Amino acid sequence: MGIEIERKFLVVDNSYKDLEEGHMKIIQGYLSINPDSTIRIRISGNKAWLTVKSKNHGAQRGEWEYEIPVNEAKEMLSMCCQSGIIDKTRHIVPANDGLKWEIDEFHGNYAGLVIAEIELPSCNTEFEKPDFLGEEVTGNPKYYNSVLSKGI
Repeated sequence: MGIEIERKFLVVDNSYKDLEEGHMKIIQGYLSINPDSTIRIRISGNKAWLTVKSKNHGAQRGEWEYEIPVNEAKEMLSMCCQSGIIDKTRHIVPANDGLKWEIDEFHGNYAGLVIAEIELPSCNTEFEKPDFLGEEVTGNPKYYNSVLSKGI
């Protein structure tokens, strides 16, 4: 089992775009949006993944991720998705000590919402907070992608 330790922040301006190393389009939906165990299908470029995540405990939760064929991911999204499809662009911005910010710019119903996430090796890892960060929303279900998908 993998452990994901992630902190999330709202983004207050688009200065991150001047710092980005790259970006990618992401389409994702959920086969299960149960808060105790979410199951997500994600497509980015010519790759797709099935991801299972356990319940959040603060900034930490279990995570299992498996690459799957894109055509099967598309079928699952169209035939099995329990929620709306999230459409977003992920911008990658370097952080200190080899860490990186993943900044999701949402499209469609959530156009204007931008959330920055940083995955950490441990819960007490220190990191710089760039000026584009606003309020921390780690652990706030309102900003879970699985919850956002219900509003689409």
